[in-house]
Amino acid sequence: MPHYAQDNLSAMQAKELAQYLAFSPIAFKAARSLQRLGLLKALDETGSAGASVQTLAAQAGLSEYGVQVLLDMGMSARLVTFDGERYRLAKTGYFLLHDAMTRVNMAFTDDVCYRAMEHLDEAIRDGTPAGLRELGDWPTIYQGLSRLPEPARSSWFEFDHFYSDRAFPELLPRVFAERPGCIVDVGANTGRWSSQCLNYDAQVQMVLVDLPQQLQLARDNLVQQGHEQRATFHPVNLLEPVVELPRCGDIWWMSQFLDCFSAPEVLHILRAVHAAMPDHAKLYILELCWDRQQHAAASYSLNATSLYFTCLANGNSRFYRSDELLALVHQAGFELLEQHDDIGLGHTLLQLGKACRS
Repeated sequence: MPHYAQDNLSAMQAKELAQYLAFSPIAFKAARSLQRLGLLKALDETGSAGASVQTLAAQAGLSEYGVQVLLDMGMSARLVTFDGERYRLAKTGYFLLHDAMTRVNMAFTDDVCYRAMEHLDEAIRDGTPAGLRELGDWPTIYQGLSRLPEPARSSWFEFDHFYSDRAFPELLPRVFAERPGCIVDVGANTGRWSSQCLNYDAQVQMVLVDLPQQLQLARDNLVQQGHEQRATFHPVNLLEPVVELPRCGDIWWMSQFLDCFSAPEVLHILRAVHAAMPDHAKLYILELCWDRQQHAAASYSLNATSLYFTCLANGNSRFYRSDELLALVHQAGFELLEQHDDIGLGHTLLQLGKACRS
């Protein structure tokens, strides 16, 4: 990507950026406090008039000292402005307050990742999700999703669903243009994609494949929606040496799934799917690839989230570069039929078929 190919900062700009980085954990926590204590909201309500420390402290029931140190850090972080008397909400502060993506990302970082990142060195050295102990005692986060403590549980699911939910409406017409009678949802998680397919097409049958713990969540959700008659559940650990998968399906589907595994594990899963898929079936892979993003901030967010996988999820996976993912796809015996970028908030969709053997 062009914005990563060159180091275009001057020495002074680079040194300045290093100082922002040195204090960024403090700035992040100050921003969260400004949110939670209602100070950003109070400034938003004052509009261009702004407000003094005394007024804000009285409204929030806080000391003037506490309000001032938070606002001064907020000023340095460009969340608020200050003219010598009054503070006003700046554009970045406005997005912290009102932008859904920013709110979801902030909550995920704070509630799920923040304390865990203290164990990042250990995770890198040992190849294990060392930070997961901050949330619970499981080999990976996937065994514990249904039992995560609050607010981590809510923030995790909101983060996970936020991005996929904005891609799915665009994808449903594309997928159902194939007129599938049966879709195999590999890595079904809570059944969100399967639910949308069942709502979209009254005839389609869904086969959900995932760990038993995840499928119980999916089953509960689909039963609640009245979809249990057209849903079949196939519990399996896809990392077992021999993977027993269903032998049906016109379309096989993986959404934000392969990023949960190391490259050798991805290859193992893809080969198992290739062996089980009917020859006529197509495999759709929906992923977020940091090198297919239009904006540097999106790539930054994905590479940061890769460290969540390193430190919390499983210790060995990430958001892959698209060429890395395609290399694994080809190794597993698939050929690329179509690729579509910029779906939803930056997803890439790969449509694959079994490669012809010469």
